[in-house]
Amino acid sequence: MLKQGTHVLVIGAGKSGIAACRLLSQEPVDIILYDSNKDIDKEALRERIGGDFKGEIVGGEMTAELKAWTEHLIVSPAVPMDIPDVVELAAKNIPIWGEVELAYRYEKGRVIAITGTNGKTTTTALTGQMMKTYFEKVFVVGNIGIPYTEEVVNSSEDSISVAEMSSFQLETIEEFHPVVSMVLNITPDHLNRHHTMEAYTAAKFNIAMNQTPDETCVLNYEDDRLREEAKKLQTRVIWFSSRRELEEGLFVRGEHIIFRENGVETDIIDVNEMNIIGRHNHENAMAAIAAGLAMKLPLDCIQKALREFVAVEHRIEYTATVNGVKYYNDSKGTNPDASIQAVRAMQTPTLLIGGGYDKGSEYDEWIDTFGDKVRWLILMGQTADKIEACARSKGFTAIKRVESMEEAVAFCYENAASGESVLLSPCCASWGMFKNYEERGRIFKELVRALPGAVSSIK
Repeated sequence: MLKQGTHVLVIGAGKSGIAACRLLSQEPVDIILYDSNKDIDKEALRERIGGDFKGEIVGGEMTAELKAWTEHLIVSPAVPMDIPDVVELAAKNIPIWGEVELAYRYEKGRVIAITGTNGKTTTTALTGQMMKTYFEKVFVVGNIGIPYTEEVVNSSEDSISVAEMSSFQLETIEEFHPVVSMVLNITPDHLNRHHTMEAYTAAKFNIAMNQTPDETCVLNYEDDRLREEAKKLQTRVIWFSSRRELEEGLFVRGEHIIFRENGVETDIIDVNEMNIIGRHNHENAMAAIAAGLAMKLPLDCIQKALREFVAVEHRIEYTATVNGVKYYNDSKGTNPDASIQAVRAMQTPTLLIGGGYDKGSEYDEWIDTFGDKVRWLILMGQTADKIEACARSKGFTAIKRVESMEEAVAFCYENAASGESVLLSPCCASWGMFKNYEERGRIFKELVRALPGAVSSIK
């Protein structure tokens, strides 16, 4: 893998960095785990890494001595590639791998990789469940919450790794090579990191850079950027569309998902048989179906997974009914496009909880979807001023400002009427008020389920 005695610096002491150290501990290399936080608990980190980790743990400023020591760099997804320390090491031609590239060097089986601005987690979970109906050994890893480096040691020639890939993870790949790749959509996001849509798009399409003509890339026909980028691909493309019938590919006709190939149509499923709602979820389902078809799964296996799959946590997740009001947790709606899809999926008048960390997004299109559906907009966090100004400029004035999730849920409890819905879909990242979107969603669910009269059975 790596030359014996190589000095490997792992940047980032989060979940990915810890898993990378654990994997590297199998190799005859010298490891230093570095984090810019000078107050990191080194003993707790060493305990979390476990095993035979004999490397050092360093916190605080990256010294010149540490940079001089480094011969190979492993960066966690949260570490931007343009920070001065990384730029300085790159200028010395030091090899830089992300956690995904490191993991792939140990991969023995086949990989299905999924990216896109929105829908990645649902599609990854559904694709993983679909693969498990047919293959005995399937791992669901990556941005979905399980580091690829953590599971890859268990891979074998007959295993399938289904990997959710963020643009951050795809920035640093070299040999990473899925047999099936997916780009679900590309809309503005993470521009505070990538700076331009061109750079963001390029990072996403790294997912297919090593694929061959006999492999498959699954793309959304309704995304103009994807249609343009597809012209550069060397691999086979399976298209899907939720808005039109395609000559070749997957589409929705009425309430049925159809696959058409070489003039032959296959009726895959009636969308009413699935437990996930909304057009965006029909797109996610079609992407997963395309992966199943590319992997030669029998139709009944594909259908079984589609019928049994339920929404992933934090993605338009039904939480409870309180006095006839349904509450939904869409904490994973961290950008306008994701929250647009969530609003569109609501079938009743809705009290919408939004706001959070400012990633540089614009909110006009999100607010344009409110129409008569959103009855109240409850705002919190750093972006509250910006969102409120945008909403008022468009004539939407039913706005309540709150300082906490507790206050937001209490307002909804007092003001929502039977037959309405409450939707947490913040349209923003969680940072500043919460550790991550998972914590934000969990707190929302705990508060809702503690309300008088809450019933949490599956809808």
